[in-house]
Amino acid sequence: MAARSIVRIALGSFLAFAGIAHLTIAREEFQAQVPDWVPLDPDTTVVASGVAEVGLGAALLVARKHRGLVGIIAALFFVAVFPGNLSQWANGRDGFGLDTDTKRFVRLFFQPVLIWAAIWSTRGGARRSKRATQEGPAE
Repeated sequence: MAARSIVRIALGSFLAFAGIAHLTIAREEFQAQVPDWVPLDPDTTVVASGVAEVGLGAALLVARKHRGLVGIIAALFFVAVFPGNLSQWANGRDGFGLDTDTKRFVRLFFQPVLIWAAIWSTRGGARRSKRATQEGPAE
């Protein structure tokens, strides 16, 4: 299995699991990440983002034709939720074992990695398939 596929499957699985956790076992933990300026109440925000994560995770796992678009949408989702990570750090809110300012600060550097992984892992497949179809079987 190619490295891009491994990263895409891992990312899709992570998103689906996190989305399910948003809706069930970690609902209160995720509320610590909702910035005070978000117009929805924290629980509604957590449920909405959980549904989005489940959908994005599933799409990363099964989408073929529009895989690149799914990667871009997932990357934009990671950009959109980054203010929640900043808010958790700035306001010193505990959650998911992030119980010190240092841990919350270090976590901020993982968001660009997720953005990169979403884009990188979903690139190339459609172009390679199209090119292979146009060229025909190898002789």
